[in-house]
Amino acid sequence: MILTVILTILMLMIITVPHEFGHLITAKIFHIKVNEFAIGMGPLLASKDRGETKYSLRAIPIGGFCAMEAENEESDEEGAFNNKAAWQRLIVL
Repeated sequence: MILTVILTILMLMIITVPHEFGHLITAKIFHIKVNEFAIGMGPLLASKDRGETKYSLRAIPIGGFCAMEAENEESDEEGAFNNKAAWQRLIVL
């Protein structure tokens, strides 16, 4: 039973990391500011700032996220997600 849980979590991470990395790369291609790229969820275990992006490892090894500037709100910033063309936003998401 425990082995099944561990293998399931491992498989989820094997799928999630490249998926979230795809969001990161396409956002960077379109010059969208990425505030944080995280692997895992929950409390922060480790992080490193590189350029405008914080790369972090979280405590719960399920999922991840790529938090882009103005992804859920309005912003006048040049690199804001909401200021990009609809076709660019579609590709990033």
